[in-house]
Formats: sequence, C-alpha cells, structure tokens
Amino acid sequence: MPAVPPMPQVDAAEWTKQSSGLEVWDAKVGEGDAAKPSSTVTVHYTGWLTNGKQFDSSVARGETISFSLTRVIKGWQEGIPGMKPGGVRRLKIPANLGYGAAGAGRDIPPNSVLIFEVELISAK
Repeated sequence: MPAVPPMPQVDAAEWTKQSSGLEVWDAKVGEGDAAKPSSTVTVHYTGWLTNGKQFDSSVARGETISFSLTRVIKGWQEGIPGMKPGGVRRLKIPANLGYGAAGAGRDIPPNSVLIFEVELISAK
C-alpha cells in the first residue's frame, strides 16, 4: 500500500490564490487530456484540517475513488478541472467552498479550511 503523503505546508509560497479564495499548488503536472468541469474523474486523495489532522485518505484505504465533478464540494469542482492524468495538485479550500457552517460528520468542524492532495488517475 502506498504511503500517505505528509500534509503540504499551509503557508508555502507555492500556493496560488484564485479569485474565489481557493488556493492551488501543482506539485506535479500530468500528461494527456485535462479534466473538464463536467468530467468523471478517478483520483487518489488525502485531506487534512489546517491543524494537521488527517480526516480522510483514499491512499490509506488503498482504493481510488471515482465521481462526477458536478457532485462534489465547490473547491473540488473548481480545483480539479485542468489537471492531467498523473498530476498531483494540492488544494486549500476555504470553508465557503467546502462544507461551510455545517461541517461534515465528526471529523470536519464547521467553517473548516480543508487541505487536499489530489492525484488524478483518469478523467472521462
């Protein structure tokens, strides 16, 4: 099973802020056709809170996940299009593009900034 990546540095200079507040950092650019906003993608990902607590990881489970970009949080809808297969992108998602005031389950408190490392396996 692959090792779960360490959490990216929250205040690293590599982050690029978008007009929405989403910040992205391309750790590795992939090759081939880029994911589109309407794509169904297969990814490996790990998610953390800004305090370093990991709340989810497909890498740790050893299973990729596939989903339509139209059915996920806005931070992923904005942050994954443009990625190419094999690419690794880090996303720093403000609460309003994540789970907002509701939070999610036990692990994501209300108004949490989320950090994800996403590896795009494929996009259709």
